[in-house]
Amino acid sequence: MKVFKFGGASINSIERIQQVAAILQQYKGEKMLIIISAMGKTTNALEKVVDAFYQGNKETAIQLFEQVKQQHLNTLKYLVSIRWQEAENQMKDFFTEVEWLLHDEPVREYDYYYDQIVCCGELLSTSMVSHFLREAGLKNTWTDVRDIFRTDDNFRDANLNWAFTENKIKEEVLPLFNQTDLVITQGFIGATDENECTTLGREGSDYSAAIFANLLDAESQTIWKDVPGVMNADPKQFPNALFIPALSFNEVIEMAYYGAQVIHPKTIKPLQNKNIPLHVRCFLQPELPGTIISNKAVYNLPPVIVLMEQQVLLELSSKDFSFVGEKGISDLYELFAAHKLKPNLTQTGAISILCCLDDRPEKIEKIALAAATLFEVQLTKQLTLLTIRHYTREKFEELTNGKDILLTQRTKETVQVLMNG
Repeated sequence: MKVFKFGGASINSIERIQQVAAILQQYKGEKMLIIISAMGKTTNALEKVVDAFYQGNKETAIQLFEQVKQQHLNTLKYLVSIRWQEAENQMKDFFTEVEWLLHDEPVREYDYYYDQIVCCGELLSTSMVSHFLREAGLKNTWTDVRDIFRTDDNFRDANLNWAFTENKIKEEVLPLFNQTDLVITQGFIGATDENECTTLGREGSDYSAAIFANLLDAESQTIWKDVPGVMNADPKQFPNALFIPALSFNEVIEMAYYGAQVIHPKTIKPLQNKNIPLHVRCFLQPELPGTIISNKAVYNLPPVIVLMEQQVLLELSSKDFSFVGEKGISDLYELFAAHKLKPNLTQTGAISILCCLDDRPEKIEKIALAAATLFEVQLTKQLTLLTIRHYTREKFEELTNGKDILLTQRTKETVQVLMNG
C-alpha cells in the first residue's frame, strides 16, 4: 500500500491532470490511496468568496463563486466525455452545498464559514480527476473524506479524533480496495459529529495523507510537487536554491516549525511514529528520485532559508514599568490561543514582550485591542521574517546586508531576523 498526494499545482491545467494519469499508469496493479488538493488557485478564490460573504456582500460572493464553478465545469468538458453528465451532476451537488449557504446571512464566526465554503475546492478537484482517470483506463473509487475524518469544531485548524477515524478507515476505506486498486479522496478537510465541514490548517493535505499512511500502515507516502524535491529555499524567492536529496524527520519538523512551506508541520509525526518514509518528488519529471525523508540522520546540510513576508511586530510594554513576569506572558498566550494565532518569534525583556505574527487583519486587531487592557501596545506592519538554519556568517551577511533589522534571535543552529520590507 502506497499513499500519494498531488498538490494543487499538479492539477492546475488539462495537461497536468493528464500527467497525473501518466504517473499512476506506472504503478498499475499496486494498491494506492490518492489524496488530491484543490486545483491551482481555487482555495484563494474561495477565500475571496468567504470574505465577500462575511462582509455582507452577498451578490459579490455569489458572482465570485460562479467564476469558480465555470472554471471547473469548463475543465471537466475537456477531461471527461463518456460520463460527462454523471461527473457534472456530482459537481453540481457540491456547488449546491455552498450556494445554499451564500443565500443566508452570516451569524457565526468567520472561521466556521471559511471551512464550509473552502472545503468545496477539494471535493470538486477529486471528483473531476476521479472521473477522468476512469476514462483513462484507471479504475478507481472516489470517497468523501468527511465521512472518514472526524474532528472537533476548532474550525480552520481542527483536531482529529484518531480512534473514530481509525475505525472508519478499517470499516469503510480498506474494503474499497477489494473493488479497485486506487481510492481517491480529499486532503485538508474533515467533519464534526454534526456533519459540519472542518479544515486541518492551510496546506493540510500533506497531513491528511500522513494520517491515511499511518492508519493504513502504508509502506511509503509520496508528495508530488513542481520542484525536484525539498530545496534549501523557496525557488520562487531564491532562483539558485539547492536540491536536498535526503533529510531526517527531525530536521523537517524544525524546518516546518520555522515556516518552510514544503511539508505541513503536522505531517511528520504520524509517519515518524511508524517509520514510514516520506518521498517528495517532481510530477513534471517523475523519473527523478526526489528527496527521501526518514528516521536516518543526515549531516552537512546547506543553509536552509525561510522568508516569511507580511509579518506584524506586536510590541507589548508594562503599563507601570513593573516586570512582565510569568502572569503577563501566560495571559498573552491565552489570548493567542483564543484567537488561534501562533507567534513566529517571541522575545521577552524585563518590562516588554515582542511577538512576530502573520498579518491576519481579522485577528491582529482583536488581539491588539484585548492586549491593550494589560499592556501598552504598538503594532508595526509590512515586515519580513528571515530564518536561516545551519547558517554561516557569509550567508547571514549576504541576506541581511543593508537591511533595517528590528529584531535578531540566534541559537547554535538557527538565526532569525525581523526586517523592514
